[in-house]
Amino acid sequence: MDMPTTDILAEITRVLTLEGNSILRCAERIVNDPVAGRQLESAIAHMNASLSRGGKIVVTGVGKSGKVGQKIAATLCSTGSLAVFLHPTEGLHGDLGIIRSEDTVLALSYTGNTDELVRLLPLLKKMNVPVIGLGGNRGSQLAAQCDAWIDGFVEQEACPHNLAPTASTTLALSLGDALAIALMQLRGFDAQAFARNHPGGSLGNRLHLRVEDLMHQGDAVPVLSASASMDEVVVASSRKKLGAVLVVDGPKLLGIITDGDLRRALQHREKFFSFKAEDVMTRNPVTVTPDLLAKAALDLMENRPSQISVLPVVDNDSKWIGMVRLHDLARLF
Repeated sequence: MDMPTTDILAEITRVLTLEGNSILRCAERIVNDPVAGRQLESAIAHMNASLSRGGKIVVTGVGKSGKVGQKIAATLCSTGSLAVFLHPTEGLHGDLGIIRSEDTVLALSYTGNTDELVRLLPLLKKMNVPVIGLGGNRGSQLAAQCDAWIDGFVEQEACPHNLAPTASTTLALSLGDALAIALMQLRGFDAQAFARNHPGGSLGNRLHLRVEDLMHQGDAVPVLSASASMDEVVVASSRKKLGAVLVVDGPKLLGIITDGDLRRALQHREKFFSFKAEDVMTRNPVTVTPDLLAKAALDLMENRPSQISVLPVVDNDSKWIGMVRLHDLARLF
Protein backbone atom coordinates (compact mmCIF):
# COMPACT_ATOMS: atom_id res chain seq x y z
CA MET A 1 0.00 0.00 0.00
CA ASP A 2 1.37 3.40 -0.99
CA MET A 3 2.25 5.80 1.80
CA PRO A 4 0.21 9.04 1.67
CA THR A 5 2.20 12.06 0.53
CA THR A 6 1.70 13.79 3.88
CA ASP A 7 3.21 10.77 5.66
CA ILE A 8 6.19 10.75 3.30
CA LEU A 9 6.86 14.42 3.96
CA ALA A 10 6.48 13.89 7.69
CA GLU A 11 9.01 11.05 7.57
CA ILE A 12 11.50 13.12 5.59
CA THR A 13 11.08 15.98 8.05
CA ARG A 14 11.57 13.61 10.98
CA VAL A 15 14.83 12.26 9.56
CA LEU A 16 16.23 15.71 8.77
CA THR A 17 15.28 17.02 12.20
CA LEU A 18 16.73 14.01 14.01
CA GLU A 19 20.02 14.14 12.14
CA GLY A 20 20.29 17.91 12.50
CA ASN A 21 19.68 17.63 16.25
CA SER A 22 22.38 14.95 16.51
CA ILE A 23 24.91 17.41 15.10
CA LEU A 24 23.71 20.19 17.41
CA ARG A 25 23.96 17.95 20.49
CA CYS A 26 27.51 17.01 19.51
CA ALA A 27 28.41 20.69 19.22
CA GLU A 28 26.91 21.28 22.67
CA ARG A 29 29.00 18.45 24.13
CA ILE A 30 32.17 19.99 22.75
CA VAL A 31 31.29 23.34 24.33
CA ASN A 32 30.05 22.00 27.67
CA ASP A 33 32.32 18.99 28.22
CA PRO A 34 35.95 20.06 28.82
CA VAL A 35 37.18 16.50 28.20
CA ALA A 36 35.53 16.37 24.77
CA GLY A 37 37.04 19.73 23.87
CA ARG A 38 40.54 18.69 24.97
CA GLN A 39 40.29 15.44 23.02
CA LEU A 40 39.39 17.33 19.85
CA GLU A 41 42.27 19.74 20.38
CA SER A 42 44.59 16.77 20.86
CA ALA A 43 43.32 15.18 17.64
CA ILE A 44 43.95 18.39 15.68
CA ALA A 45 47.41 18.73 17.24
CA HIS A 46 48.38 15.18 16.20
CA MET A 47 47.19 15.71 12.63
CA ASN A 48 48.82 19.11 12.30
CA ALA A 49 52.10 17.76 13.68
CA SER A 50 52.09 14.96 11.10
CA LEU A 51 51.44 17.34 8.24
CA SER A 52 54.10 19.76 9.50
CA ARG A 53 56.77 17.05 9.45
CA GLY A 54 55.86 15.91 5.96
CA GLY A 55 53.50 13.13 6.94
CA LYS A 56 49.87 12.51 6.09
CA ILE A 57 46.56 11.56 7.64
CA VAL A 58 45.56 7.95 7.00
CA VAL A 59 41.80 7.50 7.32
CA THR A 60 40.44 4.01 7.88
CA GLY A 61 37.13 2.32 8.52
CA VAL A 62 34.90 -0.59 7.47
CA GLY A 63 31.46 -0.59 5.87
CA LYS A 64 29.56 2.68 6.13
CA SER A 65 32.34 4.09 8.30
CA GLY A 66 34.71 3.30 5.44
CA LYS A 67 32.54 5.20 2.98
CA VAL A 68 32.46 8.16 5.35
CA GLY A 69 36.22 7.85 5.77
CA GLN A 70 36.78 8.07 2.02
CA LYS A 71 34.84 11.30 1.90
CA ILE A 72 36.73 12.73 4.88
CA ALA A 73 40.06 11.88 3.22
CA ALA A 74 38.91 13.62 0.04
CA THR A 75 37.82 16.72 1.96
CA LEU A 76 41.11 16.85 3.84
CA CYS A 77 43.05 16.71 0.57
CA SER A 78 40.95 19.39 -1.11
CA THR A 79 41.48 21.74 1.84
CA GLY A 80 45.25 21.36 1.94
CA SER A 81 45.79 18.44 4.35
CA LEU A 82 47.38 15.41 2.69
CA ALA A 83 45.26 12.34 3.41
CA VAL A 84 44.69 8.83 2.05
CA PHE A 85 42.10 6.16 2.77
CA LEU A 86 43.19 2.68 3.86
CA HIS A 87 40.72 -0.20 4.16
CA PRO A 88 41.57 -2.13 7.34
CA THR A 89 41.32 -5.52 5.61
CA GLU A 90 43.75 -4.42 2.91
CA GLY A 91 45.96 -3.05 5.64
CA LEU A 92 46.11 -6.48 7.27
CA HIS A 93 47.14 -8.01 3.95
CA GLY A 94 50.05 -5.82 2.91
CA ASP A 95 48.77 -2.29 2.45
CA LEU A 96 49.89 -1.30 5.94
CA GLY A 97 53.11 -0.32 4.18
CA ILE A 98 51.41 2.92 3.14
CA ILE A 99 51.73 4.16 6.74
CA ARG A 100 54.91 5.86 7.91
CA SER A 101 56.02 6.85 11.41
CA GLU A 102 55.39 10.53 10.65
CA ASP A 103 51.71 9.87 9.83
CA THR A 104 48.58 10.00 11.98
CA VAL A 105 45.72 7.51 11.63
CA LEU A 106 42.08 8.60 11.88
CA ALA A 107 40.08 5.44 12.61
CA LEU A 108 36.28 5.42 12.24
CA SER A 109 34.03 2.86 13.91
CA TYR A 110 30.74 3.69 15.57
CA THR A 111 30.85 0.62 17.84
CA GLY A 112 34.60 1.00 18.29
CA ASN A 113 34.91 -2.79 18.24
CA THR A 114 35.03 -3.56 14.53
CA ASP A 115 37.26 -6.65 14.31
CA GLU A 116 39.36 -5.66 11.27
CA LEU A 117 40.00 -2.23 12.73
CA VAL A 118 40.82 -3.43 16.24
CA ARG A 119 43.36 -5.89 14.82
CA LEU A 120 45.23 -2.96 13.27
CA LEU A 121 45.67 -1.09 16.55
CA PRO A 122 48.59 -3.11 18.04
CA LEU A 123 50.43 -2.88 14.72
CA LEU A 124 50.01 0.88 14.65
CA LYS A 125 51.22 1.13 18.25
CA LYS A 126 54.41 -0.75 17.32
CA MET A 127 54.97 1.80 14.56
CA ASN A 128 54.54 4.66 17.07
CA VAL A 129 51.82 6.13 14.88
CA PRO A 130 49.24 8.28 16.73
CA VAL A 131 45.70 6.95 16.38
CA ILE A 132 42.63 9.18 16.57
CA GLY A 133 39.39 7.33 17.12
CA LEU A 134 36.02 8.64 15.96
CA GLY A 135 32.96 6.72 17.09
CA GLY A 136 29.96 6.48 19.33
CA ASN A 137 31.16 4.12 22.09
CA ARG A 138 33.64 5.65 24.53
CA GLY A 139 33.87 2.31 26.33
CA SER A 140 35.07 0.50 23.19
CA GLN A 141 38.42 -1.07 22.37
CA LEU A 142 39.16 1.70 19.88
CA ALA A 143 38.44 4.40 22.47
CA ALA A 144 40.65 2.63 25.01
CA GLN A 145 43.63 2.28 22.68
CA CYS A 146 43.59 5.53 20.71
CA ASP A 147 45.62 8.65 21.48
CA ALA A 148 42.63 10.97 21.07
CA TRP A 149 38.92 10.14 21.04
CA ILE A 150 36.33 12.13 19.09
CA ASP A 151 32.86 11.53 20.47
CA GLY A 152 30.41 10.82 17.65
CA PHE A 153 27.63 9.40 19.81
CA VAL A 154 24.01 9.74 18.66
CA GLU A 155 20.98 8.92 20.77
CA GLN A 156 19.31 7.09 17.91
CA GLU A 157 19.63 6.40 14.24
CA ALA A 158 17.14 7.88 11.78
CA CYS A 159 16.34 4.32 10.71
CA PRO A 160 12.94 3.42 12.28
CA HIS A 161 14.47 0.17 13.53
CA ASN A 162 17.48 2.02 14.95
CA LEU A 163 19.76 -0.23 12.89
CA ALA A 164 20.93 1.34 9.63
CA PRO A 165 23.79 3.82 10.15
CA THR A 166 22.16 7.15 9.34
CA ALA A 167 22.37 9.83 12.03
CA SER A 168 25.72 8.44 13.16
CA THR A 169 27.25 8.61 9.67
CA THR A 170 25.87 12.11 9.14
CA LEU A 171 27.52 13.22 12.37
CA ALA A 172 30.78 11.50 11.44
CA LEU A 173 30.78 13.31 8.10
CA SER A 174 30.18 16.62 9.86
CA LEU A 175 32.99 15.98 12.32
CA GLY A 176 35.27 15.15 9.40
CA ASP A 177 34.34 18.45 7.77
CA ALA A 178 35.03 20.25 11.04
CA LEU A 179 38.47 18.65 11.34
CA ALA A 180 39.33 19.54 7.73
CA ILE A 181 38.27 23.17 8.07
CA ALA A 182 40.04 23.56 11.43
CA LEU A 183 43.26 22.26 9.86
CA MET A 184 42.72 24.45 6.82
CA GLN A 185 42.50 27.54 9.05
CA LEU A 186 45.35 26.45 11.30
CA ARG A 187 47.68 25.85 8.36
CA GLY A 188 46.77 29.07 6.53
CA PHE A 189 45.40 27.33 3.45
CA ASP A 190 44.10 30.41 1.61
CA ALA A 191 41.86 30.92 -1.42
CA GLN A 192 44.77 30.87 -3.87
CA ALA A 193 45.97 27.52 -2.54
CA PHE A 194 42.40 26.24 -2.65
CA ALA A 195 42.15 27.30 -6.30
CA ARG A 196 45.24 25.28 -7.22
CA ASN A 197 43.50 22.15 -5.93
CA HIS A 198 40.25 22.81 -7.84
CA PRO A 199 41.02 23.54 -11.51
CA GLY A 200 37.93 21.84 -12.96
CA GLY A 201 34.16 22.15 -13.05
CA SER A 202 32.03 25.01 -11.82
CA LEU A 203 34.22 25.48 -8.75
CA GLY A 204 37.31 25.63 -10.94
CA ASN A 205 35.63 28.23 -13.15
CA ARG A 206 34.76 30.30 -10.10
CA LEU A 207 38.35 30.25 -8.85
CA HIS A 208 40.33 30.44 -12.10
CA LEU A 209 38.43 31.95 -15.02
CA ARG A 210 39.06 35.62 -15.68
CA VAL A 211 37.31 38.15 -17.87
CA GLU A 212 40.03 37.85 -20.52
CA ASP A 213 39.16 34.15 -20.94
CA LEU A 214 35.58 34.97 -21.96
CA MET A 215 35.56 38.47 -23.42
CA HIS A 216 34.88 39.28 -27.06
CA GLN A 217 37.59 41.35 -28.69
CA GLY A 218 38.97 42.55 -32.00
CA ASP A 219 36.62 42.48 -34.98
CA ALA A 220 33.96 40.68 -32.90
CA VAL A 221 33.26 43.90 -30.98
CA PRO A 222 31.01 46.52 -32.65
CA VAL A 223 32.57 49.97 -32.26
CA LEU A 224 31.43 53.32 -33.64
CA SER A 225 32.32 56.96 -33.30
CA ALA A 226 30.21 59.42 -31.30
CA SER A 227 28.91 60.95 -34.56
CA ALA A 228 27.64 57.65 -35.99
CA SER A 229 24.03 57.68 -37.15
CA MET A 230 21.34 55.50 -35.59
CA ASP A 231 21.23 53.54 -38.86
CA GLU A 232 24.88 52.64 -38.27
CA VAL A 233 24.23 51.80 -34.62
CA VAL A 234 21.34 49.45 -35.45
CA VAL A 235 23.29 47.74 -38.24
CA ALA A 236 26.41 47.28 -36.08
CA SER A 237 24.39 45.94 -33.14
CA SER A 238 22.44 43.53 -35.34
CA ARG A 239 25.50 42.30 -37.23
CA LYS A 240 27.74 41.55 -34.21
CA LYS A 241 24.91 40.34 -31.94
CA LEU A 242 26.62 41.09 -28.63
CA GLY A 243 23.75 43.14 -27.25
CA ALA A 244 25.69 46.41 -27.29
CA VAL A 245 27.88 48.78 -29.29
CA LEU A 246 30.92 50.59 -27.88
CA VAL A 247 31.20 54.29 -28.68
CA VAL A 248 34.88 55.19 -28.93
CA ASP A 249 37.33 57.87 -29.93
CA GLY A 250 40.31 55.86 -31.10
CA PRO A 251 41.47 53.85 -28.08
CA LYS A 252 39.35 55.92 -25.67
CA LEU A 253 35.99 54.55 -24.52
CA LEU A 254 33.31 57.24 -24.59
CA GLY A 255 30.24 55.17 -23.79
CA ILE A 256 28.10 52.15 -24.60
CA ILE A 257 24.79 51.69 -26.38
CA THR A 258 22.94 48.59 -25.24
CA ASP A 259 19.82 47.04 -26.71
CA GLY A 260 17.98 48.60 -23.78
CA ASP A 261 19.27 52.05 -24.76
CA LEU A 262 17.97 51.48 -28.28
CA ARG A 263 14.54 50.48 -27.01
CA ARG A 264 14.33 53.60 -24.87
CA ALA A 265 15.43 55.79 -27.78
CA LEU A 266 12.72 54.25 -29.99
CA GLN A 267 10.12 55.78 -27.70
CA HIS A 268 10.91 59.07 -29.43
CA ARG A 269 9.56 57.47 -32.64
CA GLU A 270 10.13 59.85 -35.60
CA LYS A 271 13.12 61.53 -33.87
CA PHE A 272 14.97 58.22 -33.47
CA PHE A 273 16.89 58.35 -36.76
CA SER A 274 17.94 61.95 -36.21
CA PHE A 275 19.95 60.95 -33.14
CA LYS A 276 23.67 60.34 -33.14
CA ALA A 277 25.43 57.67 -31.12
CA GLU A 278 26.51 60.22 -28.52
CA ASP A 279 22.85 61.21 -27.96
CA VAL A 280 21.83 57.68 -26.97
CA MET A 281 24.93 56.20 -25.35
CA THR A 282 25.44 55.66 -21.64
CA ARG A 283 28.40 57.81 -20.68
CA ASN A 284 31.02 56.64 -18.19
CA PRO A 285 29.68 53.06 -18.11
CA VAL A 286 30.68 50.45 -15.56
CA THR A 287 33.78 48.69 -16.88
CA VAL A 288 36.00 45.76 -15.93
CA THR A 289 39.63 44.88 -16.54
CA PRO A 290 40.65 41.62 -18.24
CA ASP A 291 42.38 40.24 -15.13
CA LEU A 292 39.22 40.42 -12.99
CA LEU A 293 37.82 37.04 -11.97
CA ALA A 294 34.88 36.15 -14.20
CA LYS A 295 32.73 35.37 -11.15
CA ALA A 296 33.42 38.85 -9.78
CA ALA A 297 32.33 40.34 -13.11
CA LEU A 298 29.13 38.28 -12.97
CA ASP A 299 28.42 39.53 -9.45
CA LEU A 300 29.03 43.11 -10.59
CA MET A 301 26.46 42.67 -13.36
CA GLU A 302 23.81 40.94 -11.27
CA ASN A 303 24.03 42.43 -7.78
CA ARG A 304 22.63 45.87 -8.52
CA PRO A 305 19.16 47.47 -8.72
CA SER A 306 19.24 47.35 -12.53
CA GLN A 307 21.01 44.34 -14.00
CA ILE A 308 23.75 44.93 -16.60
CA SER A 309 23.87 42.57 -19.57
CA VAL A 310 27.12 43.75 -21.19
CA LEU A 311 30.31 45.27 -19.78
CA PRO A 312 33.10 47.03 -21.67
CA VAL A 313 36.56 45.65 -20.92
CA VAL A 314 39.33 48.21 -20.55
CA ASP A 315 43.03 48.02 -19.75
CA ASN A 316 44.80 49.78 -16.90
CA ASP A 317 45.01 52.96 -19.01
CA SER A 318 41.21 52.89 -19.56
CA LYS A 319 41.63 52.00 -23.23
CA TRP A 320 38.89 49.72 -24.53
CA ILE A 321 39.93 46.18 -25.49
CA GLY A 322 36.72 44.16 -25.57
CA MET A 323 33.32 43.32 -24.19
CA VAL A 324 31.97 40.61 -21.86
CA ARG A 325 28.34 39.49 -21.74
CA LEU A 326 26.19 38.33 -18.85
CA HIS A 327 25.08 35.37 -20.96
CA ASP A 328 28.66 34.14 -21.40
CA LEU A 329 29.30 34.33 -17.67
CA ALA A 330 26.01 32.95 -16.37
CA ARG A 331 26.24 29.69 -18.31
CA LEU A 332 29.47 28.80 -16.50
CA PHE A 333 28.33 29.31 -12.91
